[in-house]
Amino acid sequence: MKIGIISDTHGMLRAEVFTVFEGVDHILHAGDIGKLDILTELEALAPVTAVWGNVDTLDIRARVPEVARVELDGISVVVVHGMQFGSPSPEKLAREYPEADLVVFGHSHRPVIQQVGHTLAVNPGSAGRRRFGDPVAVALAEIADGTVTARLVHLDPDRR
Repeated sequence: MKIGIISDTHGMLRAEVFTVFEGVDHILHAGDIGKLDILTELEALAPVTAVWGNVDTLDIRARVPEVARVELDGISVVVVHGMQFGSPSPEKLAREYPEADLVVFGHSHRPVIQQVGHTLAVNPGSAGRRRFGDPVAVALAEIADGTVTARLVHLDPDRR
């Protein structure tokens, strides 16, 4: 199973995302969506599990939860924006959600993939406007034989 992971779009969905996410079976959006239209556009590619982030408005908060739990191909997944942890880190999230095989988060705009015990923690970074000099990125995860792996995909910060 192939999963597209995205966060911190802040109302901007780059055309590159459609190419990178082509053929994914599911998409996880870790909040700061920005506009409901982004969820609709992503849903044209695959089913979406999303959460709201600290800058999301009431219309988005009415549609998606603060924390989402889903099982994908036998893997327990938790999606959370991360603002609940101040400065979220893979270690903090793995401690908070010990039952999760995969924890997806955002908020910091800093992409990271780190195994903490049995939990793979993934922050795909920001897929929206470039901020803080951090790379613009998404992630792709793959579930095979009961194991989840992930990799970052850097996007062109000058392309929309």
